Amino acid sequence: MTVPGRARAARWPLAERLDARLGDPEDGSGPLAYATAARQDEAEEFPAAACAALDALGAQHYYVPAQYGGKLTGLPQLLELVRTLARRDLTCAVGHGKTFLGAVCIWVAEEGAGAERLAGLVRAGEPVSLGLTERAHGSDLMAGEVVAERTPEGYRITGEKWLINNATRGRLVCLLARTAPEGGPRGFSLLLVDKAELPPGTYRTLPKVPTLGIRGADISGIAFDGAPVGRDCLVGREGEGPETVLKALQITRSLCTALSLGAADHGLRLAYGFAAARELYGRRMLDLPQVRRTLAECYGDLLAGEALSAVAARSIHTLPGELSVTSAVAKYLVPTMVDRVLLRLRGVLGARAFLSDYHEHGRFQKLERDHRIVGIFDGNTMVNLYALTAQFRTLARAYPEPGGQPDSRTATFCLARGLPDLRPDRLSLLALHGSTLLGSLPGNTAALERAAARDAGLLAAARSARTLTAACGELHARMGAARLVPGGAPAESFELARGYSNCFAAACALGLWRHNSEVPQLWLHAVLDRLSSGLEEAVPGSTGPLPRPWGVEEEAREPLYERLLERMAAQYAAGELFSLLPCRIAEGPPC
Repeated sequence: MTVPGRARAARWPLAERLDARLGDPEDGSGPLAYATAARQDEAEEFPAAACAALDALGAQHYYVPAQYGGKLTGLPQLLELVRTLARRDLTCAVGHGKTFLGAVCIWVAEEGAGAERLAGLVRAGEPVSLGLTERAHGSDLMAGEVVAERTPEGYRITGEKWLINNATRGRLVCLLARTAPEGGPRGFSLLLVDKAELPPGTYRTLPKVPTLGIRGADISGIAFDGAPVGRDCLVGREGEGPETVLKALQITRSLCTALSLGAADHGLRLAYGFAAARELYGRRMLDLPQVRRTLAECYGDLLAGEALSAVAARSIHTLPGELSVTSAVAKYLVPTMVDRVLLRLRGVLGARAFLSDYHEHGRFQKLERDHRIVGIFDGNTMVNLYALTAQFRTLARAYPEPGGQPDSRTATFCLARGLPDLRPDRLSLLALHGSTLLGSLPGNTAALERAAARDAGLLAAARSARTLTAACGELHARMGAARLVPGGAPAESFELARGYSNCFAAACALGLWRHNSEVPQLWLHAVLDRLSSGLEEAVPGSTGPLPRPWGVEEEAREPLYERLLERMAAQYAAGELFSLLPCRIAEGPPC
């Protein structure tokens, strides 16, 4: 997949165009309107009309790489598309976007004829699901009991997959099945199963599973009873199923953050609008200092998540060999931050955060329920933190001089630069040479300090960057000394992984600041402060107290967050996405 090499102004053009074509979500008559989503959630109804509208607009073409006739020329496009949908309705974003999850293993395996056929079906609007998990084994893929027995014509599939998104509605299932009786890493393979081609009675779909969030989504399952498929259904080579899945999940984990960014924007927009209109104690709620600080800090968290997400999406192209680290950080940190943001915004909204039919169509309580499941998708929080702990020694040994190419840093951080082709063959299960992105932290901190010597407005940001860089050095020292124990990693290692993730996100923010002059400077200070604020807890047993994030008293933060709130208010008033970059939204300026 290739992005044209011509430089362009950094913005979110696809998101802006798509949102405009979807129409104003405040208009209750549209299939992607807020009121429609609320009614469907109440009825636990799949958003079929919304998905059909997206198909009519050709959104599914962005799930297909351009080399197979689709419109996907770079993975950041999917970040824009899914964020736009998630801002309106997470159920729809999950229900429609899961086709990419179902298809991505085929794109990673680069299957010629099979990929061409699948591409045609996806462009025609056929949903695809990914059949990995089983009722008795969850995410333990090596324990799967679905069997694909070899036959002269291909395979005969028997067994059940459960908790599968779009298992009932999807025509195609990318299925992980045991192809060797003994199992093991080379005992499982991927098969692309077309339910339309299976003989009657050889499969059945399982009942929809009621869920707390995304109530309308098709979370169900599928059972096979000797279902015959041809050898042309094999994805890649026999025995390569687990490796292909793990590499594909690195891509989808990096993009899952789009769901969280959309949710955070939606929640912040609700809370800010409520606080601006509500009177409390004889004055506007928005004028209360604690409310202002809460909204500004939540906005800062959203910008931190956006910076990390944008860099992670670009790194799929520029640093695929390090994606095992980058994707784990992004998938852990961004949904976790947004869960915290929504919890804090619930305090701003008060009782109205819990009402289903009074405040803005009950949008917030639905939003909060829906987002809780994002942390589970494509590997939960513990899975992603463990993926980091398993690579501690390599990461520590390579810091701060990883084996990656310096040019890759610029290509990753510069949002206006074209991206190279996606090279699935360069995806790796381990980052063998460390993290190029985190390795940029000391150099970019030094660059910020040089800039601060010329511009006093950057001094506080430079102090926060120094704090993070010092903490990062200590984290790596402790990571290098950590040892796995029987049964996994000790609890302290998970805390170190959390601290590592904060430092990684800070490196992404600094990289964006250094390579994108059109991005305002104000956000950097706030993002670094937000990321540094919890580092003392993230480095348990530190050899000494970490320096305060600012090196000054708490009162010095107030002017920063006041200015940040002004920027957020300006974006709200202009009808723009809460974002680092310009992006109009369909609601337009509030009345």
